[in-house]
Amino acid sequence: MYERLKHLVSPLFIFFLVLLIINDFFLKAAFPNTFTGKLSDFSGLFIFPIFCSAIFPKQKLLIFISTAVLFVFWKSEYSSDIIQFMKPYLHIGRTVDFSDLIALPMLLLAWFYTKRDSQQSIGPALMTRWSSYFIGAAAIFSFCATSQQRYFQSFDQPQYVLLKDPTIQDLNSHDEFEFYNRDSLLVVKINYLSTGRPVRNDDYNKNRSVNTLDIDVLHRIADSASLVASEKITLLTVNTEQGIDSLRFNGGRLDGRFIRTKGGKPIIEGFYKMGLEDSTWIIRDTIRSDKVIKTFVNGETTNIKYYRQDQLQSSSNINTRSDTIFNTYMQLAILILCMAGICFLLYRNYRRTVPNHLKFKLPWRLLLCFVSPFVVWLFYIGIMLLLMNYNQDTFDVLATGIFIFIAICPLMFVIVFGIKLRKEIDIFLYYLLLALACSILTTYFSLESLSI
Repeated sequence: MYERLKHLVSPLFIFFLVLLIINDFFLKAAFPNTFTGKLSDFSGLFIFPIFCSAIFPKQKLLIFISTAVLFVFWKSEYSSDIIQFMKPYLHIGRTVDFSDLIALPMLLLAWFYTKRDSQQSIGPALMTRWSSYFIGAAAIFSFCATSQQRYFQSFDQPQYVLLKDPTIQDLNSHDEFEFYNRDSLLVVKINYLSTGRPVRNDDYNKNRSVNTLDIDVLHRIADSASLVASEKITLLTVNTEQGIDSLRFNGGRLDGRFIRTKGGKPIIEGFYKMGLEDSTWIIRDTIRSDKVIKTFVNGETTNIKYYRQDQLQSSSNINTRSDTIFNTYMQLAILILCMAGICFLLYRNYRRTVPNHLKFKLPWRLLLCFVSPFVVWLFYIGIMLLLMNYNQDTFDVLATGIFIFIAICPLMFVIVFGIKLRKEIDIFLYYLLLALACSILTTYFSLESLSI
């Protein structure tokens, strides 16, 4: 048993496991680039065959060969049918990118690493066994999280681009687009775009997609069409299932007045400025006399008013990205002040009781240390709910729990056996202090991502 599990508690395995989780849940969102996109492939190809070999040691060679074959198949377009079949049951997704195959040499590194005889143990066999169970669970979680379904950027207002000289043959091969031919022009209606995990699902995130929308659409349809020259004004009318859209393009981007009519009545009216919503938009209900008036500044919603029979029912202001950044700074300042206040209380309790301290039997002290991550995690969720920053994504919640366990458990051993508790209230204060520290770290990463 020890020989089978020792690789799961080896330093290099743990390093790539932690790197995989950090990259999938933090680095990809904060720094969406080629490096972070490939980092998960390199890490995953190292830990996956080692993990499977620990479970099925007699099938080690088959596992490594199968991993290479399945990885190539997974990254190819031939796996699309399987993914479509599994989507109703499992939330999985991947991007067809053969450049990811440069990570395959990591399988050789993993193979030779498992051949090493001088593996280091982190402790006795019992400790190794229990540690490997936890690390194995974290590995299974990381494999599932890596294959999460991609996020999609939708558009609340109609979004189009204009291309010229199209030669596209199959107009039904892209579910996210609708195509309308106009002689030498191709009008593309964008229903949604597949994208990476957004930092925040707001209009600012949508605006980033719109900034290069015509170029992105051109690349996605892999067509020999070309971009329309900027400053060239084109007026078109498109008949869609939602209504008749009157469009004004500047080059390939919507620019100017937009009107959608249905049954001879306007149901959507607004203005675009190079693809971004501008000024006031009016959305009317086709059945009742209700309407919604949205105000935009640089493509970001700032105010929404709801009317029923021309009577104002409600009005709400919407935070722009700059407002969100300012509010996050304020939240960070409040958390730091609370943490400073708790540190002062703990220091005061220490000064008043030194050299006395609470005396616990060893089993109770151990229990206190091992229960602490769960309590801190609950406090952390409560704080994030209070700040309205709680992300309910299942994998994010589980990843946060893993990180809290890894970080908090050793710290509580230092506190209980090293610093020592002075008063019973100190238990609560330390739990709250550590939860605030986790909240500050999360808020800081969120702020860094928002500021990019």
